[in-house]
Amino acid sequence: MKVTCQTEGLLAACQIAQMAVAPRTTKPVLSNVKAIAHDDALVLMATDLEVGIRYELRGIKVARGGSAILQVGKLVNILREATDAELTIDAGAETTKVTMRGGRYELPGGDPAEFPDVPTFDDGGRYHEVTAGVLRTMIKRTQFAANRKDSSARFSVHGVLWEAEKGKARLVATDTKRLALMEGPAELFGEPEAKPQSHLVPLKAIALLERNLTDDGERIRVALKTNDALFQTERATIYTRLVEGRFPPYQQIMPKKSAIRFAFSAPDFFAKVRQAAITSDDESRRVDFGFSPGKVTMKARGAETGSSEVELDLPEYPGPEVNIAFDPAYLTEMFRAIDGEPTAVLEMTDGGKPAVFRLGDQYLYLVMPMGDRE
Repeated sequence: MKVTCQTEGLLAACQIAQMAVAPRTTKPVLSNVKAIAHDDALVLMATDLEVGIRYELRGIKVARGGSAILQVGKLVNILREATDAELTIDAGAETTKVTMRGGRYELPGGDPAEFPDVPTFDDGGRYHEVTAGVLRTMIKRTQFAANRKDSSARFSVHGVLWEAEKGKARLVATDTKRLALMEGPAELFGEPEAKPQSHLVPLKAIALLERNLTDDGERIRVALKTNDALFQTERATIYTRLVEGRFPPYQQIMPKKSAIRFAFSAPDFFAKVRQAAITSDDESRRVDFGFSPGKVTMKARGAETGSSEVELDLPEYPGPEVNIAFDPAYLTEMFRAIDGEPTAVLEMTDGGKPAVFRLGDQYLYLVMPMGDRE
């Protein structure tokens, strides 16, 4: 295989493929990517056997077609430091030669036949389509709420629940202390009248998919199967095995009716939470909120961090008085995810029950309150 590529484009493609490379593996070939050159394209394949990607880089010069194993880590380093606009890769079974006007590198090669295949997208079965801009927003506003730490959780909460039914798709993520849910329009193909689909997609696959959402208007194909899923963008096909286990029955914890509901300025509320959280210590990690007609007072204190008290006018809050406490990190992460939204709605019942933040009918964020201070 011998190709000449634009340095910048190849670097971006390698960095995306590298996200699927196995960080630790007993199969050395999985630490690399497989490259296939044909026509005017270079296809990069990477997998850790759970998540995989096929990424197509177009507009390259193919002097000799074929396939090769590339040491992606070293190649990325070379591309980062390169000052030439383009370079040539001449890869064989034994060595890979990377040349440019100002330098030359030789890297170990490998046998492409040893690299496992990454499935291609089959549009003959059931799948749905979501526009990239909508999907990017859905991912941004949900995936942060998934459990990334505690592996002993009772439920399987280490991924994003992906649901699809006629006319819409829904993403849900939770760590059992907070939950984010967003819906977006989707068009179903194949068996549009079949029962709704519900599958747990691992966070690594979600991150890889998000990285490939570049054109807001692009239609993204999503095929959810029994044990795995496939996502197809204009440049990439992403494969993933699904997370095993049972997602919490989230519908059961949704408040059926809230006694309190009011709109507020999201940027102003976010700013005050950050101000109050300055004196929240690592041990307590809490901000106490005192809602009263027309305003909210936020307080935090720590044995070694001092104390804070800030107020925010809430013209649309008529009362009653409610005292409730939250982990400020849970709120700031949500506010970063909805950055750019001028207003949001808060629903509460009392200081001991979950509160719900909403953006219209499509997005909600439920957060559990903290107990009383001892």
